[in-house]
Amino acid sequence: MIKSLAVYAASSSQIDKNYIDAASRLGRILAQNHIRLIYGAGKVGLMGAVADAALCEGGEVTGVIPQFMVEQGWCHENCTELIVVSDMHERKSAIVSLADAMVALPGGIGTLEELAECITWKQLGLHNKPVIILNTNGYYDNLLRCFSQMVEERFMRPIHQQMYVVVSSPEQILSAIRNAPVWDVSTRKDAQL
Repeated sequence: MIKSLAVYAASSSQIDKNYIDAASRLGRILAQNHIRLIYGAGKVGLMGAVADAALCEGGEVTGVIPQFMVEQGWCHENCTELIVVSDMHERKSAIVSLADAMVALPGGIGTLEELAECITWKQLGLHNKPVIILNTNGYYDNLLRCFSQMVEERFMRPIHQQMYVVVSSPEQILSAIRNAPVWDVSTRKDAQL
């Protein structure tokens, strides 16, 4: 069983309550299962919701944040561990290295970029950790259609769709991680078509 989970998520506080509720449920699930939350240390939006819920349940929360974001006042002050890094690249690398698995909640371009990089690193054999996409309210349906089109038009191989697992509720995440296909890093030979 995993001991830590990286969560990529929106920092917007102007989103539908259903997304906030799902993020909070995930935070509680992590704390109740003694799984450390690893995330970008934000205090608002889905980032804040998942951290607040984990902390309220007595969970452990590690926030990783660049110094410039601390200076902007964007940092969650109550993380049980805070790692301040120099830039976004170091932040993303640290989050992946600290986590046993990764999950992307709905989010904006930053979340999308983190998810894409995480999947790319897996495709290149730089990690073999489970990657879960939480498709709350069908948020990622269009992105998933795009991934399918990449395969249909041979920009990706069909095997590359095994690099991630899609779920529709936070309650499915831990099971999805346990049952995720084991990714053989030697498949990096398949990164090129």
